[in-house]
Amino acid sequence: MTGWVVAAWLMLGGSTVLLCIGMPVALSFITVNILGAWLYMGGEAGLAQLARSSVGSVTAFSLTPIPLFVLMGEVLFHTGLALKVIEGIERLIRRLPGRLAVVAVVAGTVFSAISGSTIATTAMLGSLLLPVMLARGYHPTLATGPIMAIGAVDMLIPPSALTVLLGSLSGISISKLLIGGVVPGMILSAVFVLWIVLRVRFSPHLAPPDEHVEHRGWARWQPSFAYVLPTLSIFAVVVGALAGGWATPTECAALGAFATFVLATAYGALSWEALFKSLKGTAGISGMILFIILGATTFAQILSFSGASNGLVQLITGQGWSTGMIVAGMMLMLIFLGIFVDQVSMMMITLPIFMPIVQSLGIDPVWFGVMFLICMQLGLLLPPHGLLLMTMRGVAPPNVSMAHIFRAVVPYVAMSLLLLAAVFWLPGIATWLPALVG
Repeated sequence: MTGWVVAAWLMLGGSTVLLCIGMPVALSFITVNILGAWLYMGGEAGLAQLARSSVGSVTAFSLTPIPLFVLMGEVLFHTGLALKVIEGIERLIRRLPGRLAVVAVVAGTVFSAISGSTIATTAMLGSLLLPVMLARGYHPTLATGPIMAIGAVDMLIPPSALTVLLGSLSGISISKLLIGGVVPGMILSAVFVLWIVLRVRFSPHLAPPDEHVEHRGWARWQPSFAYVLPTLSIFAVVVGALAGGWATPTECAALGAFATFVLATAYGALSWEALFKSLKGTAGISGMILFIILGATTFAQILSFSGASNGLVQLITGQGWSTGMIVAGMMLMLIFLGIFVDQVSMMMITLPIFMPIVQSLGIDPVWFGVMFLICMQLGLLLPPHGLLLMTMRGVAPPNVSMAHIFRAVVPYVAMSLLLLAAVFWLPGIATWLPALVG
């Protein structure tokens, strides 16, 4: 075997084996990086260069939006404003088949626009709405499915910490990637609502009619004006500044975090306890992400230095396959990986190989990046190890089995696959809005 083949097996195969035996993601890649730097970058000199690259990877200014986006969601959850938003949405939606399931999707879409954490959205909606739906006679599959599905959509709708991470690791414009996910995310949310309404209309036993108090007149609209619209103004601040070109992604994240604090303070909800919990959660999540970035960036550098990246690119592009076939193959590989590994691992394993191919073939990076996000969103829902499946199992009562949870996500996985196919054949779904805002 040639040298680059050995390097590819060592780096890619070694990291995969360490992940499979349960070693944490960041430690897996750092272990392989140390070995690769010693073998392919000149022993001690390579280790010194590895240390310098590691420091540089986590001090990049482009990563600043990650903790700020995470902080926005943490403040809204810990101050209780998220509960007020759910109440406002529930009062607006009435006389629909599967009303509470529809409320879960709409509320999840709103939280996607103000929170960068898929797990937090799923855990909160699961702990609040799932017991109510089950108590009112909803079938467990109808009760759990929408909550998990809309939690995954959080990845597509800005602000999203994983989108910023993908843009940072791939070199794709973060602002265009954030804006590119808006249309696909909204399409998925609308299709989920349509599916729930049709499913319950044809199978009424899945969701008995709600016996809830109907609010009329101003009482129905008051929570929306008091909480939902002001909360959505945070989304308007972030996306409006991005779309208008008035601010960079980092500045937009800072504006969003500032607006969140102003809103929480105006409602008198920002106590010292809530602030401490928000900052603690933000530090924990952001530290984990930055530690992972440290391993990912140096991993890509060593792959390139050893010749493995260039060798794999020439091997794939030299087969005579069309660009469409290569992109489809990359998407299939991502979906397959999503069954076994988490989203950050998917990025770290594939981006060092995929992005040189994307650049060499002249593929639109925003189009590719949005499809990459959809594949990662699918990975959150794919049995048996989907992260949101495990989150739902953690918040669901004992009478909801894993079989219920697995069956619940099947139609939503199918709809996400259809969206991926639509974006593949109609790239404008992903690229239209970023091109429109320039």
